[in-house]
Amino acid sequence: MGLDISVMIADWSWLGEVHPRERLERLRDAWYADETGLWRREESAVEGEWEQPGGPDGAFFDIYEFRGTCGSFKAHFWAGHRWERVREHADPEVRTGLDTLLCGLIWDGPDGEAPHTDPGFFTDDPTLFYGVLLARSPDSVRELAATWEQVRPRLGGLRGAFTEHAAVPGARVGHFDEFTDLMEDWGCVLTEATRRGWGVVGLSE
Repeated sequence: MGLDISVMIADWSWLGEVHPRERLERLRDAWYADETGLWRREESAVEGEWEQPGGPDGAFFDIYEFRGTCGSFKAHFWAGHRWERVREHADPEVRTGLDTLLCGLIWDGPDGEAPHTDPGFFTDDPTLFYGVLLARSPDSVRELAATWEQVRPRLGGLRGAFTEHAAVPGARVGHFDEFTDLMEDWGCVLTEATRRGWGVVGLSE
């Protein structure tokens, strides 16, 4: 799991107006816009904040800087692993909500087969969307954001179970506060995308 991930929200009126086979190219062209694109963002980007890229299409997507991840997918992977250790000890409502949320975003689920991309978002041909780790339409985002709002006030109740069954001091997402920070950051992404009616995309660099 040496991947990096850039999580962004994208204006659906801009991205969705082209054929699914052309959407990833459109997004990448805007991302790599010469001299001004997202890939040239400053190393000093503030964690826990949004950053808007330059370029002619920069107004159509924003990137979110997750706290404590340095842009790596490893933290997201390990959050799913920690959840596997604690989920059987969680309140049923919390378990159902976090299962739905994490399966929709970063976790492969208990059977290892949870999809993180909506069918037809880019294309149904997997050979044409290399590097796509996450792709959720505005409808999917609204559903996930609603799930987050149900789970968020109950997260604190997991502290004891996490500490007993999933904590690994010094490891990635090895402390409960690191786990909740990551969940809250995903909640921020989903909430803002829902507010704008945008989709969510995660791309490896």
